[in-house]
Amino acid sequence: MSTISGRRKEATAVVKLSKGKGVVTVNKKSIDDYFGRDVAKMIIRQPLVLTKLEASYDIDAKVNGGGSFGQAGAIRLAISKAL
Repeated sequence: MSTISGRRKEATAVVKLSKGKGVVTVNKKSIDDYFGRDVAKMIIRQPLVLTKLEASYDIDAKVNGGGSFGQAGAIRLAISKAL
């Protein structure tokens, strides 16, 4: 398991990446409950889809500050760094 941080605009994210089945949680909520817009969910999953690892890792993200797209971008950056 690796822990890495990412920042975008005013948002800061700390992401824990571990082997799993592709479950994504943000601030202890499922990604569907935390982000209402599908675009934000797509932004988060981009690094995993690009590397064809979307079903190989579970992601636990803690994020604060900024808006929803800034938070999604911060999580995406942290995932990219971890991969």
